[in-house]
Amino acid sequence: MHLLIIALMVIGVIVLGYLVKLFPFMTYINCISANVPCSPMQLIAMQLRNVPTDFIIENYVKAREAGLPLQLDRLEVHLLSGGNITNVISALISASRSNIDLNFERAAAIDLAGRDVNDAVKMSVQPRVLKTPEIHGIAKDGIELIVHTNITVRANLATMVGGAGEDTILARVCEGIVSAIGSAEKHSVVLNKPEILTKHVIAAGLDAGTAFEIVSLDISDIDVGRNIGAHLKNAQAVADKKVGEARAEGRRALAMALTQENRAAEQEARANLVQAEMKIPLALADTFRQGKLLVKRKAKKTPVDRTGLGFGDDAG
Repeated sequence: MHLLIIALMVIGVIVLGYLVKLFPFMTYINCISANVPCSPMQLIAMQLRNVPTDFIIENYVKAREAGLPLQLDRLEVHLLSGGNITNVISALISASRSNIDLNFERAAAIDLAGRDVNDAVKMSVQPRVLKTPEIHGIAKDGIELIVHTNITVRANLATMVGGAGEDTILARVCEGIVSAIGSAEKHSVVLNKPEILTKHVIAAGLDAGTAFEIVSLDISDIDVGRNIGAHLKNAQAVADKKVGEARAEGRRALAMALTQENRAAEQEARANLVQAEMKIPLALADTFRQGKLLVKRKAKKTPVDRTGLGFGDDAG
């Protein structure tokens, strides 16, 4: 019996020593001095789960001193999920000071989505300016316009999770400006009233489904480019010329072929004529041999005796 009591006491001492070793005494003192609610069992449980207790308590104390009603276990869960507690706490403090509606769940979701939640809050307070590349649009009169645009955007925390990024905003604005230029009857209309482009883009609601909200759109510069209409007409004329030349060449080749055919027909006709002429003597000879051809000889003329001597055929 005594041995059992002694064994239990030894085991109790070992367990107590292990718990004392696990218990972060200085961290607990820090919580008490900052008047932050934290039980010793919570600290020991965090140590058993291999959670960086000092790091979590430091951020927890910062949040409680800033007046944020956070729970310690929620910070621990976010850290174990791979989140950045420092960014989340800094974002919540900045949002609280700027009167921005942002709770811990949304901030943690934005952080776990891979976005910088602290930068998103700063962008909500101070909008950012995005510069578009050169935007080339062609009016209906065929004149090209080159537009440079500055887009002022503000982060939309409500759509930050799952919303499109800055590249989508730039692509949509470029598309809207090209469409607005293309709908103008003359390029001079856009040059005289650049606000046509701004109104068209703002009214289209191109920031829908993105993580940002377009605050303003400023046309910084408009340059006149090439006369695309004249270039296309010139190219069409060259193409038509080549088509005409090809058709004329086809007709010429056809005429030459027809001429050659006529010459060949003429040569063939001459050959047939020569061949027919060669058959005539043969036909005459054959007819003569068959006795079908009668030859009438002409009678010889008797000389006239003008002297009366009678030296004709009957003369003695």
